[in-house]
Amino acid sequence: MAKVRVKVDADDTLQPRATLRRSTRNSGKGGDVLIKKEDNPAKPLVAPVRRSKRPRTEEETIKTEPPIKIAKRSSSLSTPPVSTRVKTEAQSPKKESKGALVKGEHGKENVGDREAGLRAKKLKSYAQFANKSPFPDFSRPTSEECKHAYDVLAALHGERQRPEKVSAPTDRAGCGDAPSVLDALVRTILSQNTSNKNSTRAKLDMDEVYGAGESEEKWDMIATGGPAKLEKAIARGGLGGVKSRTIMDILRQVKERYGTYSLDHLLQTGAGGNGNDEEAMRELISFKGVGPKTASCVLLFCVGRDSFAVDTHVHRLTGMLGWRPPTASRDETFAHLDVRIPGELKYGLHVLFVEHGRKCSECKAGGKVLGKCELRRVFKQGKVKVEGEGEGGGKDDGKLELEEIKG
Repeated sequence: MAKVRVKVDADDTLQPRATLRRSTRNSGKGGDVLIKKEDNPAKPLVAPVRRSKRPRTEEETIKTEPPIKIAKRSSSLSTPPVSTRVKTEAQSPKKESKGALVKGEHGKENVGDREAGLRAKKLKSYAQFANKSPFPDFSRPTSEECKHAYDVLAALHGERQRPEKVSAPTDRAGCGDAPSVLDALVRTILSQNTSNKNSTRAKLDMDEVYGAGESEEKWDMIATGGPAKLEKAIARGGLGGVKSRTIMDILRQVKERYGTYSLDHLLQTGAGGNGNDEEAMRELISFKGVGPKTASCVLLFCVGRDSFAVDTHVHRLTGMLGWRPPTASRDETFAHLDVRIPGELKYGLHVLFVEHGRKCSECKAGGKVLGKCELRRVFKQGKVKVEGEGEGGGKDDGKLELEEIKG
């Protein structure tokens, strides 16, 4: 048997081995011929050991793992495949939507805790400053200032007195001026954060979809039609999504509380009524989506209460006149002015402030001060008698300096 000589390369550890065998046929040529043959496999490659990961908590598993797909049962298998991951409702609770109803321990549906908490918070905030100012040391405006401001604005824009009978306008949305409290509330919501033109578009479009007027059937049609349909109907008024959800929530709450779509029992709290005005305010702001400004408009224009509603124009102008602290919010301004302004002037002064804030080129939002506005000129020159000062207001402290506020 021929001897076999093994030739080893330098990098034998990387290349497979080969053997040399002298071929008897070619022995005369004196050459060694490399003959490759299968050797035993090299040392097997060992996969790197993966470090065991830190066990994920249930919360991490819920956030990172996708929902389990249940495999279809194969006819050839006697038992279905078992998944090692289990997803339970307790591990992945769904986030509650605002105003959603949640099931209690016995399957009964109760109002969500979030809605109840918001209602309690609003009522607590209102009760804190009900019938008293949050700024007890801020003595303005005085009764004389309020009367003089009304006279100046009435000379510019005409007298404004509360009408004897409230009628719902058909050509515009209005802001609370409707004989039905629920209708007045919905109109006020449509007028929030938009112009008269846009709120009127929203109201007319809504009437075209659900019918004009105000009736139990109309409110039921809106409630059962769903928020998407209502949002589409009032889209031209702006913030259709937010306002549609607010209106739907109010209709649901009214129906749950009273069994009918009506809030006209609040009319008994108006001027000459037997109820309490503060109770009417509390009830209105207890509804989700209704704040002091919206409630005050309904009470002022529909219910007939002497309430001084504070919208963007009133907030801007009373800041300009120095009738509130510069940092006072709208709700704080409402609480302060509702105490300081005489009841008989609240309706007319509110309406005139709104009209002046829209029409005056200097007092409207972003207006440029030119020194021509009579309201600014009169109060700037200190023509109003300030309590504690003599006629003419000789001291600088007696002058009603204006605070220039834009926006």
